[in-house]
Amino acid sequence: MRVVLDTNVLLSAFFKVDSPPYKLVQAWMDGRFDVVTGAEQIEEIVRVARYPHIRQLLEPAEVGWLINRLRERALIMKRLPKVDVSSDPADNFLFALAQAGDAAYLVSGDKNGVLAMARHGACQVLTARQFAALLKF
Repeated sequence: MRVVLDTNVLLSAFFKVDSPPYKLVQAWMDGRFDVVTGAEQIEEIVRVARYPHIRQLLEPAEVGWLINRLRERALIMKRLPKVDVSSDPADNFLFALAQAGDAAYLVSGDKNGVLAMARHGACQVLTARQFAALLKF
């Protein structure tokens, strides 16, 4: 099963052990599903990790670990289709990743943007808690 984990889910995994995002990253590391990503998301992770309020919560080594795991273990989409479906144009790349990677799920914490979409083609949009429940955590 292929899944796009929004940047907010990936970074939130480091904020609290046993949180749904933490459990999802662990499940990915355990091989329970494949993560779909691309250069845009990796660039976004680097950019967001530099925000002062995020730097207070994350060590640079944690961000480096995440980026290295994505590069080693994720399915990296090199060519993304043009997608313009989100109320926030900055989120369109997530839907493009889902489409290009034939992802079954896009998991996000963005209630006003990404989660407002519920579906994109065959891809279902869920919260981290909903996806963790689907995986029976």
